Amino acid sequence: MRVLVTGGAGFLGSHLCERLVAAGAHVLCADNFYTGARDNVAHLVEHPRFELIEHDVCQPLYVEVDEIYNLACPASPIHYQRDPVQTTKTSVLGAINMLGLAKRLGARILQASTSEVYGDPAIHPQDEGYWGNVNPIGPRSCYDEGKRCAETLFFDYRRQHDLEIKVARIFNTYGPRMQPNDGRVVSNFIMQALRGDSISIFGGGTQTRSFCYVDDLVDGLIRLMASPRDFTGPVNLGNPEEFSMIDLARAILVETDRRSQLEFLPLPEDDPKQRRPDITLAATLGWHPKTPLEEGLRRTVAYFRELMIAQPNHRAGGVDAAGPVAAAS
Repeated sequence: MRVLVTGGAGFLGSHLCERLVAAGAHVLCADNFYTGARDNVAHLVEHPRFELIEHDVCQPLYVEVDEIYNLACPASPIHYQRDPVQTTKTSVLGAINMLGLAKRLGARILQASTSEVYGDPAIHPQDEGYWGNVNPIGPRSCYDEGKRCAETLFFDYRRQHDLEIKVARIFNTYGPRMQPNDGRVVSNFIMQALRGDSISIFGGGTQTRSFCYVDDLVDGLIRLMASPRDFTGPVNLGNPEEFSMIDLARAILVETDRRSQLEFLPLPEDDPKQRRPDITLAATLGWHPKTPLEEGLRRTVAYFRELMIAQPNHRAGGVDAAGPVAAAS
C-alpha cells in the first residue's frame, strides 16, 4: 500500500506517518514546512518505506499512490491568520489538486476537516447533521470557510465522479510535537506554567473545549480510511469529555507542579463559547478515545520539558482560547 500524507511533517501528520509506516505502508510525506518541521519526521527519513518531499498542495502533485490523507493546512489561529488568503488557497486549491490526483489514480482520499465548520455552535454537543453557525467575513473565516468549501468539493467529487471519499471533522487534539508557540491553548498553558509565567485565559475561562490525545485521533483517521466505501462521513473525531479553560489550566498546573497565577484577557472575536463532539457515528467504526486528559497531559508536559532543555530559547506565544483545532499541519 502506497499512501500520500499531505501536511505530513506537521503535528498530526507526523504521528500519522509514523503509524502508517509501522503498519507496513510505503508513506510519501508531502509538506511545504510552513508550519510543519523536518524534525517531526527526522526519525523516519532513513526508513526504506518513507519518503519526504517538499511540496505545496496549492500546486498539482504527480505521484502514484493508493490512498491520500489530505492534512495540509495551518491549523492554529496564529498561523492561519498570518496569511489568511494563503490559508483559504491551501484549503480550497489543496482540495482541488488532491481530489484531481485521487480521481486520476482511482485512489481513496480522506479530508482532514475541522470542528471549526460548526462555528460558534447553537446546539450542544455538535453532531454531523448540524450545519453550523459561522461568520463568513470574520478573522477566523479563512480557516472555517476554507474547510467548509473543501468539504463541498469532496462531496461534489463523490457525486459527480463517484470518487471514494472520507471526511473527518477533527476536534481539539493535543500531544507531543505541538509547536510551543502556536497559540493553541494546551501548548500555551504548558509553556507558560513551565516558565513560571501567568496563565493567559481569554474571557472568563468558562468557555469549554474537548481535548483528544493525538494517538487516539490518529487511530480514528486510520479506522475511517479503512471503513466501507459508502461510509463517507463527515464524521466527528474528538473526545466528548468537556473541560472549561479554568479546568484545563488547573490540570496543567498539577501536571507541571507549578503555582502560576491565572490572568484573564478579553475574548477574541468569533471565539466559540463551547465545543464538544457527538461521536455516535464514529463509535460505529469501533472508535472511542481511550487516553484520559491527565495521562495525555503528562506525556505532553514531558515532551515540552525535554524541548525546553534542548531548545531553551523557546518562548510561549499568544494564547487562543479556542485551543487546539485539528492540527493537519
